[in-house]
Amino acid sequence: MDSVNSLDSVVFLSLAEDAHIAQHLPGIDFSIPLPVQKSSADARFDPAELTVEMIMAGILTVLAYDIENEHNPYYRKLLEGIRPNIKQELCEAAVFKARNEDFDIAEELFQALRGYAPDDVAVILNSALFYDEYAESYRRSGLSEDADACDDLAFSFYQKALAAEPPAPDVFFNAGFFFLKQRNFPRARNCFETYLTLTAADDESSLDENSRYKRERAREIVDDISNRDLEDERFKAAYEFISMGQEEKGLEQIKAFLEKNPQVWNAWFLLGWGLRRLCRWSDARAAFEKADELGGGTADTYNELAICCMETGDFHAARDYLQQALVIEGDNTKIISNLGFLALREGKKDEAAGFFRTVLEIAPDDKIAAAELEKLS
Repeated sequence: MDSVNSLDSVVFLSLAEDAHIAQHLPGIDFSIPLPVQKSSADARFDPAELTVEMIMAGILTVLAYDIENEHNPYYRKLLEGIRPNIKQELCEAAVFKARNEDFDIAEELFQALRGYAPDDVAVILNSALFYDEYAESYRRSGLSEDADACDDLAFSFYQKALAAEPPAPDVFFNAGFFFLKQRNFPRARNCFETYLTLTAADDESSLDENSRYKRERAREIVDDISNRDLEDERFKAAYEFISMGQEEKGLEQIKAFLEKNPQVWNAWFLLGWGLRRLCRWSDARAAFEKADELGGGTADTYNELAICCMETGDFHAARDYLQQALVIEGDNTKIISNLGFLALREGKKDEAAGFFRTVLEIAPDDKIAAAELEKLS
């Protein structure tokens, strides 16, 4: 959301002390102008139509997008007086919108939340989780640059949450999974080990079921990283080289890693990824098949295998792999789009259009599916 445009729809109003609406504003200071949210920047404002809701919306906009405003402490106190549960209400609304993939509105709500409670660790963590989820949505739609931008935002909020005092165990647990997806295994292990330290109990049987599960999961991941030597610098270097478009250097690193660790499926996946980016379809397929054989039968692995099969003309195998991927992640628009592209390769235009329409039903902003549908119309 554009901060300038958001503030353009706010006007500031000084209330008279005998204004009727003042009775609904506990702790009002008549010497400080109130921000009032209009329906749009160009909308006419009639003071006679002023509502408490317009004042609340104006305060939230100022807190979100004018963080240096000298009156923000007062605005926060006034907002809390009007609606004591405002933080919980905003959080629930933001999480609900995010779960329904209404990401634009969710982002605005999280921005308002951070404006209202900038130092609240739970708010910062929820912001990190939101951008992590937003990145996954973009990535499923094939929008890599947007996904990377959201990953950067998620990282910045995780960093802030991890530095909070006192340390919050859930921050480290969730950050661990974020770093796992980033293939930053040393950082992931550190987060999970810190979580285990923070939640240690003399008698684990005294913990509730969820806490025991999370501790068990954290231990499993720490052991897995150690047993598969995923902290090896060559693995990390391989991922970074391939991510930056230096595939040949990345392949050198991952091959050296595999000489020492031939049973690590993640490494075979990384090898396949680098080979696929170099259009070495048959070699990439063999690497992904090895990853699958060693326990890496993920939706991403099957999707990558399908791409390799499509490029070598093995359409039957490609369809099988995409169907397997869908069983694991039924709403992954990247996989559904690839079913559309496969149908196009097979000359089945109506079927392809159906897949692209399904993508747009799940993700209306998917530019790739929209462009393909337009070509087919």
